[in-house]
Amino acid sequence: MTLPQNRPHLLLTLGDPAGIGPEVILKALADPEVSKSCHLTVVGSQDLLQETYHKLDCALNLEPLANPAELSILDVQLEKHIKREITIGTGNAASGAASFAYMETAIAHTLIGQFDGIVTGPIAKSAWKAAGYNYPGQTELLAEHSGAKRVGMLFVARSPYTGWTLRTMLATTHIPLCQVSQVLTPQLMTEKLDLLVECLQKDFGLDEARIAIAGLNPHSGEQGQLGPEEQDWLIPWIEEQRQNHPNLQLDGPIPPDTMWVKPSQAWYGDSLIQNPKSVLESLPRRETLLTTFRKIQNPAHAYLALYHDQGLIPVKLMAFDRAVNTSIGLPFIRTSPDHGTAFDIAGQGVADATSMKAAIELASVLALQRFRYSA
Repeated sequence: MTLPQNRPHLLLTLGDPAGIGPEVILKALADPEVSKSCHLTVVGSQDLLQETYHKLDCALNLEPLANPAELSILDVQLEKHIKREITIGTGNAASGAASFAYMETAIAHTLIGQFDGIVTGPIAKSAWKAAGYNYPGQTELLAEHSGAKRVGMLFVARSPYTGWTLRTMLATTHIPLCQVSQVLTPQLMTEKLDLLVECLQKDFGLDEARIAIAGLNPHSGEQGQLGPEEQDWLIPWIEEQRQNHPNLQLDGPIPPDTMWVKPSQAWYGDSLIQNPKSVLESLPRRETLLTTFRKIQNPAHAYLALYHDQGLIPVKLMAFDRAVNTSIGLPFIRTSPDHGTAFDIAGQGVADATSMKAAIELASVLALQRFRYSA
């Protein structure tokens, strides 16, 4: 591996210290490949991280762990009563206050230019709320502190079977399903599409992209028989955007139940569909993977889903341990593993660090691409 001349400097927040964040970070940083393309600094409480290390190390965990004493750590001092009330496996006001402090520290140091991006460990929104912080999630806090007016959630994963990259953006995120049709408007869709196009250009080097756009209703409304939104505004909006973006190929509205067929084929390859056992038991050689991938007809560069579960159910079915949540529209890179705090397994040494590794790797790639884009 050839190391880039300008290795980005990234911050890595612990997330909720009562969850699996500290464990997956220690496991991820034990892999020497993870830090080859970037400089990493952990943001959190050094003593809590050291306690996690000793507990897992003494539990005869077979996976290697990074020793906190050998890491670059931006130590966040917690008040004694907060630290005393943090209990592994139980999210509460204390753990929420700690994870919020880690985030604020990371944002402050990144905004003054000391770091190129942030990889965030998982937090519990309920713990934030218990601590008195009423944010829907980390993305909203990042947007508020950085002054970003438009932000979006993009989920990125690279297939271990074919090498194809899945990119899925959500038009709406953490709102009740009954509110989706009211919140979705042509103005909101234009904002999200513009964000996605800008991200594909700036962060992935894709100036001429193909974007698939989902319908809202079953069968994309069946010409108004199963819902009016497609006929009333979504189809006219897509036609307008085609005129506004002649360099893009915009497909849609695609019926939600068939939109994910081509992505799944591009992710797994035809050989998995025909003989799943053989692929799962032994991955094909690279030549076979490339041949298989070429058989997949025109998978899109990105997929725009209209609401949370429409986009994330297929993402997590295909790439639960590999998907990375990326906040786009911020003045810096932000990625996060696509899993939660998993309080039920915290401290047991069984958490999987694959998604955390993927989040660090993607943050490095995106930061380097931004270096090239701004050069």
